[in-house]
Amino acid sequence: MRMTAEQSYVYADLPRLMGLMTGDEKHGPAATSTLDALWVLYDRVLRVGPERMGDPERDRFLLSKGHGPMAYYAVLAAKGFVPVAWLPGFGSYDSPLGHHPDRVLVPGAEIGSGSLGHGLPIGVGMALGLRAQGLDEPRVWVLTGDAELDEGSNHEAIAYAGPAGLERLHTVVIDNASASHARPGGIAARFEAAGWSAATVDGRDHEALYAAFTAPHPGRPRVIVAQVEPKLT
Repeated sequence: MRMTAEQSYVYADLPRLMGLMTGDEKHGPAATSTLDALWVLYDRVLRVGPERMGDPERDRFLLSKGHGPMAYYAVLAAKGFVPVAWLPGFGSYDSPLGHHPDRVLVPGAEIGSGSLGHGLPIGVGMALGLRAQGLDEPRVWVLTGDAELDEGSNHEAIAYAGPAGLERLHTVVIDNASASHARPGGIAARFEAAGWSAATVDGRDHEALYAAFTAPHPGRPRVIVAQVEPKLT
């Protein structure tokens, strides 16, 4: 499945949308590292839209990597969740687009995020809640950074989700080589040891991302490690 000419134009326009967001504390590398994964998810995978924000059958996307939300806001604007006119006010006192997303203020945001280590545990609880309600179609997607996996709360979530068989739970780990603690066998091996289905792909390759995002994984949660260029300190 390849992008149409119109879709390619919108993707190509994302850097311009991100450029509208100025000011301090932008966490630029944290934002740009997520851009391709976010676009493929919102353009080709997630069953969400401005008209479905209250639909109980919608997919849920949780941006755990919330300290760098510029790419997220740009994608939400491109997909009609928020007005493009909001972008230049990013981070200002009266803007709904804060340095960390606020689910009360940002249409389409499922959680407030930015404090590391919260998104995946919330995603586990959300997947459990949907299952308890008999909602079998919605999928829960969590986007986290490799450095977030240093947090113990994520290890507990990983260890629980596999044995619990949360097959509607998906995690995208943006790996820009910023984690402090190495893992034998790499990031994917940590998830596989807990019973997850796992794949490691080029985080800039849209076709590889799409294939990994849509691969079947019956009975198991799924993690996709999206490798991008190393973060420069």
